Amino acid sequence: MVQMKDISMAYASSEVPALDGVSLTIEDGEFVFLVGPSGSGKTSIVKLITGEVMAQGGEITVNGFDLRRMKRRHLPRLRRTLGVIFQDFRLIDKMTVYENVAFAMRVVGATSAEIRQRVPYVLDLVGLGGREKRSPKELSGGEQQRVAIARALVNSPRLIIADEPTGNLDPVRSLELMLLLEKINELGTTILVVTHEKELVNAFAKRVIAIDNGHVISDGMDGYYTYEAE
Repeated sequence: MVQMKDISMAYASSEVPALDGVSLTIEDGEFVFLVGPSGSGKTSIVKLITGEVMAQGGEITVNGFDLRRMKRRHLPRLRRTLGVIFQDFRLIDKMTVYENVAFAMRVVGATSAEIRQRVPYVLDLVGLGGREKRSPKELSGGEQQRVAIARALVNSPRLIIADEPTGNLDPVRSLELMLLLEKINELGTTILVVTHEKELVNAFAKRVIAIDNGHVISDGMDGYYTYEAE
């Protein structure tokens, strides 16, 4: 679960607060879109959830971790409960599909036996069974994003954050990706999708949190995004 209460934060490089009195709760098992124009505060919320930055005021709890009081040395424990999917995939070109996903398990200390059991299952789940030995360069953009999803999912995180995950994909592949995230959500993983793609958000009847100028301006289940895409 993610819970923010009256969060405020600012970057040293700016006189304008990035977030000002933000309060929101994302329950376990939810599928939530976080939307808003460029500079609205979406990225700051993601950075707070992952512990990349700290709030100057308010309270924030992520998967049971109190981030305002948690010591920095405990951040790896928090991040093991999270999976993050990036717009630019961030795959390692010198590794195969299998190795890219297995690497995420190795860095948290998984055994070889655990890797052999888990990686094929996750690759099958995201539709990449049979492509284990290919390099990222041999895959389409949609397939590369599926590898990124598999990597985010392989350590069984409680929450997956997809940060503009469809930015490099065409509309058909974007829809396929969102349907895959929906399937993962139905299996029990909480999903937070950060996006500015109006049409994609409006295609799914999910909860939509809209943010602008560092404030939450709407939060509802109507699945409608009123901003123009930027």
